[in-house]
Amino acid sequence: MEVLRVQTIASQGNNDGAIPAMFVRAETEQPGMTTVKGVNLEVPIIDFSNPNEEKVLHEIVEASREWGMFQIVNHEIPSDVIRKLQSVGKEFFELPQEEKELIAKPAGSDSLEGYGTKLQKEANGKKGWVDHLFHIVWPPSSINYRFWPKNPPSYREVNEEYCKYLRGVVDKLFKSMSKGLGLEEDELKEVANEEEMHYLLKINYYPPCPCPDLVLGVPPHTDMSYLTILVPNEVQGLQASRDGRWYDVKYVPNALVVHVGDQMEILSNGKYKAVFHRTTVNKDKTRMSWPVFIEPKAEREVGPHPKLVNQDNPPKYKTKKYKDYAYCKLNKIPQ
Repeated sequence: MEVLRVQTIASQGNNDGAIPAMFVRAETEQPGMTTVKGVNLEVPIIDFSNPNEEKVLHEIVEASREWGMFQIVNHEIPSDVIRKLQSVGKEFFELPQEEKELIAKPAGSDSLEGYGTKLQKEANGKKGWVDHLFHIVWPPSSINYRFWPKNPPSYREVNEEYCKYLRGVVDKLFKSMSKGLGLEEDELKEVANEEEMHYLLKINYYPPCPCPDLVLGVPPHTDMSYLTILVPNEVQGLQASRDGRWYDVKYVPNALVVHVGDQMEILSNGKYKAVFHRTTVNKDKTRMSWPVFIEPKAEREVGPHPKLVNQDNPPKYKTKKYKDYAYCKLNKIPQ
């Protein structure tokens, strides 16, 4: 069992404000050295309620090509549903440590599901300043409730309600992105096999850190998913790479942050770009986020959509099973 939790380290805190060396990044990665100060990255903000559907479609496609990320407002997920999602997640992380450990990721498990700290192999052995909880929220046939908190008691009901609304957002995004590739609106969903797609929730918990300029919550990466839809709390922390430099992504209240992931980049044969991003932490406040990764099933083969490949546009990516892609990515093996 992983026993070293970041939340525990943060709560013990040294009087001199020092942190264990395993969290301190090289200068080339330290946010204090590498963040463009005083500039919020104005990633596209898309109003889902705009009656001009063509405009919304164009904005989604443009953002997916040029940015790999955007924020959605007026997305039809009621604000109280999101507030409750945040509330039960926060309550879980405030439970006594031994209660959280009851749903810890089993030692040696290949699955991501469960409460944990370490996620992927990092080349230099450094650790992120974050604890997390992973579990699948959709489809019902793939859910393992062993990794859903029993406490707070409303946790399951709240997460199921959020997922119900979220599926409507995902459906609209897939249709728009399909049309943006010159396909019929359901063709991306069909090739991705919509009924089998996994919705994997991750709750990130970044406790206050005495040396926020030296550490990262999550190191630079692209997501493995088709799409990631993220609810942040109000504490700044998401950063995106633009022109090789790191910028804070502006927090927009009640917005959903959408990341294009690796599988969507592959499926579009490179027309849509997965966003390179990372997270920073705060000296005084706890940051939390609730990304849901929309992923293929493990055995699903993903490659460029057949209609997007021809003599003039050869495939830019190999077709492979998602589980093989994920294994290579998590273990830093070239694809």
